[in-house]
Amino acid sequence: MVFFTSIFTCLAILSTTVVALTIPLGTTGQSLSISEDGQTISIDGRAISLGQAVTRAGACNPSSQGGGRQRHGKGGASSNSTSAASNNAKAIYFLSNAANNSIVALKVAADGTLSDGSITSTGGAGMSGVDSTGAPAAPDSLFSQGALKVAGNSLVAVNPGSNTLSMFSISPTDPTQLTPLGSPVSTLGDFPVSVTLSTKLSLACVANTGARAGLACLTMSSNGLTPLDKTLRPFALNQSNPPSGPLNTVSQTFFNADSSALLTTVKGDPSVNNTGFLSVFPVTNGTVSMTETRSSPAGTAVLFGTALLPNSNNIFVTDASFGSATLSLDAKNVASVRAKTNIADQKATCWAAFSDVTGTAFVTDVAVNHLVEVDTATGALIKELQSGNGNPGMIDLVSVGNFVYALSPGIGSVKAAVTVFDISGGRGGKLWFILRGR
Repeated sequence: MVFFTSIFTCLAILSTTVVALTIPLGTTGQSLSISEDGQTISIDGRAISLGQAVTRAGACNPSSQGGGRQRHGKGGASSNSTSAASNNAKAIYFLSNAANNSIVALKVAADGTLSDGSITSTGGAGMSGVDSTGAPAAPDSLFSQGALKVAGNSLVAVNPGSNTLSMFSISPTDPTQLTPLGSPVSTLGDFPVSVTLSTKLSLACVANTGARAGLACLTMSSNGLTPLDKTLRPFALNQSNPPSGPLNTVSQTFFNADSSALLTTVKGDPSVNNTGFLSVFPVTNGTVSMTETRSSPAGTAVLFGTALLPNSNNIFVTDASFGSATLSLDAKNVASVRAKTNIADQKATCWAAFSDVTGTAFVTDVAVNHLVEVDTATGALIKELQSGNGNPGMIDLVSVGNFVYALSPGIGSVKAAVTVFDISGGRGGKLWFILRGR
């Protein structure tokens, strides 16, 4: 059984599947596959044992793919292990969430296509939550957004099965090369599912959603992570280990734009009249307070993924019970709904991203195979694009430059895939579906 979590540049992308998983590498004709036991990754027929993955992830040397330049937000990358670095290189990072948790890094070309890269062990363990029957949850095994985060040249990932965080440095000359910084560090709770980083504060804060649910913060340095807290900032969810979801679990923790507050979305359970909430812990003198403000904005119930809005204190959120909303915070950190989008054919709108190119937000639904563009100021639904790639839906996503990347979880004989949309046409423009992995 494989549980697969991924991140594109700075945002986390989550996927799970109960069959062997294959991701096409753009138009190269190659593909990356993970075995059903989660122990072996193959790239175009070359098998790599996760248990034998070296810490510098050199087990899979990238080969030149030709075509456009490859990009990463910070530093450069080489098209193979010996070529010159490119200052525009980018990489995509996947968290396997297998028993021996590992990060897979793939290179992203200027046209959005992917090529092979590296594998790095986190030194921790993955684990899946369970559904209402007690079976492993799929396709969203962590019930969250933000399981892996990048800030500057640092990457931090959760290890749900060992209740730890792992930190890595990203090579300035090749973003697929990750070096562990120190050892995995305790999250003080059970089943960590979401992490957020503040370079301003040199902090990493993590949300746990198991029996010991709540938030813990750690300092980040060139030596790795160091615990700051002695106790959790608790959420009384009355959960188990592993937790049962997706309802009544932590969704995402994140710093606001100026790192003056740590915010967390927590899902409710409408079936038992349990309303979800937004938690806000202020930051004072560089320290996250132990005292929070909680609010349940009117009309919301299952708050999930978020996206910060530029030049604003407003927050764009999804709500699996109806669609999405834009929230505003008052001086006391109490949230209210400023705009709301009811998506008529939605089943579980959970993941969100904001695009600087379009000035709009995009959301995905695990059970409806569409990408929806939303005006965050008015709540107007601008455009809805059916992906047509044969998957039942799309899950976590990120917007980077002219592209939106979304993870399609796959089902049965339909393989999981990264789906790439070209949004260079701007707000409301034609959304080009440029990559369909099957």
